[in-house]
Amino acid sequence: MNKGIIFDLDGTLIDSAPDLHAIANMVLNAHGHKPLTLETVASFIGNGIPKLVERCFDTVQSPLEGEAFDKAVAMFLEEYAQAPAKHSTLYPGVLEALQELKDKGYKMGICTNKTESMAVLIVNEMGLAPFFDVITGGDRLPQKKPAPEPLINCAKEMGCAPDEYVYIGDSEIDARTAKSAGAPFILFTEGYRKILASDLYHQALYCRFSHLKHLIPHVTSQDL
Repeated sequence: MNKGIIFDLDGTLIDSAPDLHAIANMVLNAHGHKPLTLETVASFIGNGIPKLVERCFDTVQSPLEGEAFDKAVAMFLEEYAQAPAKHSTLYPGVLEALQELKDKGYKMGICTNKTESMAVLIVNEMGLAPFFDVITGGDRLPQKKPAPEPLINCAKEMGCAPDEYVYIGDSEIDARTAKSAGAPFILFTEGYRKILASDLYHQALYCRFSHLKHLIPHVTSQDL
């Protein structure tokens, strides 16, 4: 049995799109632009806040560069830090599943492209902190997901050898990260994925967190 389980955060444990949508539209409005839909902003999630801001301004055909872009990102982050989980919700069954996995003795970590300070704020706000030994954000290393280094480093900080953990996420980015790291991947199908699940690298998938405890022992026994 693998010793570790590493989760993505946005779109995997929490539905954060409503918060990101509200703040994105606040920033756009401050720059004189009309709001984007929730679906549009949700499609930008996964590569970190700067990339999300970039995509928002590209979509309204007003790309920002240099100091103007940095100020827009700073505005977004400042607003986000004041209320990081005002509209976010846990996916159904998350707390129960995490408790079951903890009771079974798994070490658990989070590997996200969100800045580490923001990830910690949100994990605390959502009541998830007691379950996780390690939280690594997108600013921990020079590389971000889908590069393998953040996931590999997270496992190392958890005390897991390369063959002692499984990664759980919701998106193309997470699938590519797991594949490049040589890690088993379980896909949560209810997050922010943009393409068919069948087109993504994965060893198993699930739509309900109650299924997770049954999948993990099966996945970790497979040969990649």
